[in-house]
Amino acid sequence: MLILYKTFIKPVTDWLIAFTALVVLSPLFLITAIAIKIDSHGPVFFRQMRLGYKGMEFSIYKFRSMTVEHRKAKDNKLYENDPRITKVGRFIRKTSIDELPQLINILKGEMSFIGPRPPVTYFPKKLEEYNEFERRRFEVKPGISGLAQVRCREIHDWDINIPIDVEYVDNFSMKNDISLFLSSLFFFFKTDNIYRKNS
Repeated sequence: MLILYKTFIKPVTDWLIAFTALVVLSPLFLITAIAIKIDSHGPVFFRQMRLGYKGMEFSIYKFRSMTVEHRKAKDNKLYENDPRITKVGRFIRKTSIDELPQLINILKGEMSFIGPRPPVTYFPKKLEEYNEFERRRFEVKPGISGLAQVRCREIHDWDINIPIDVEYVDNFSMKNDISLFLSSLFFFFKTDNIYRKNS
């Protein structure tokens, strides 16, 4: 049953929910895109290479919440009143609207709603630098949300999150995914702290 869930039930359910969500939220996508273009110059979407299932690279999609120039900065850590975050960006980060384009990644089969967050290809380390224990986090598709995000919402530390990601893989089940999905919905529009979101 677990294999059936992983290989068929979960991917199909993810695709159906993502497709429905994209249709329902299409007006919000349009409004957000217009607001971003009016607020600052640059593309509507931000794309970044991430490590996904079995360590394969893919391009993740987000609504752009920072100025184009921020990519030139060496320090990617966000600070209070960080000038790199646009006015619209502050709102969409607070409400997690910036994450919604990842529904496209789900339709493409690159992501799931629930799973470990996909790391950048070079941070916290390159694929070949992950040890055997850490590589287990790549045994499932990455997710928009996951156990680490629900359990440690205020903390983004790979040293803490990676063992939790492995714990998720070790306890992978439909029951746990449903529980995490519902918990993630509860937090989705919670406007508490935009500076935790660096993933």
